[in-house]
Amino acid sequence: MEENDHVLNVLGVDIRFKSGANLERARQAAQLVEDRFEESKQRSAGGQCKENVLLTFLALGLADDLLQAKNKIEQLEKGVASILAKIEKSE
Repeated sequence: MEENDHVLNVLGVDIRFKSGANLERARQAAQLVEDRFEESKQRSAGGQCKENVLLTFLALGLADDLLQAKNKIEQLEKGVASILAKIEKSE
């Protein structure tokens, strides 16, 4: 490990980040994963669900959030393009 590398522990696993990585964003992401995992454990029969099943649900939930955010951005971009086209047409 290089001197300026950073290590974050996420769900008991040490993850190494290069010194140029946005450490604050990585910490926020790690916290989101930890929080969502804990929520999943609480919802799953009192935490009796297998860890790999919980991690799969966690990954699917985060992937769904990402897809929804991408769709929202796409809709916003189309809206902006439409408004710009109307402005250009009126000039």
